[in-house]
Amino acid sequence: MNTSNTHDERIAKMIFGSVYPLYITKVEKKGRTKAELDEVISWLTGFTEDQLQDHIAQKATFQTFFDQASLNPNASLITGLICGYRVEEIENPLTQKVRYLDKLVDELAKGKKIEKILRATI
Repeated sequence: MNTSNTHDERIAKMIFGSVYPLYITKVEKKGRTKAELDEVISWLTGFTEDQLQDHIAQKATFQTFFDQASLNPNASLITGLICGYRVEEIENPLTQKVRYLDKLVDELAKGKKIEKILRATI
């Protein structure tokens, strides 16, 4: 799926730390925890808790956040619709990574088991 350059640029410039509290609110309203959210983010990005907090404190943009991440090799298993787009069809790599994160947060908020969210393979 092709997104507009303006859309992709806006996402790249968004501050991760400004969105993170919204993620927390979303999952906590549905009975999930910040620790579970952090586990999901860590799985996707490879960041430790300290690294995650550093990105928040440094007001890292999504561009910087994902440039420094080690994307999980199973991230390509994340599929489905988010914000009206099929995540597996998004052409801009950064926008796709942000939508992967959005999809994982949605799955957590919807009560999906952590093992399924983390695409555990046997």
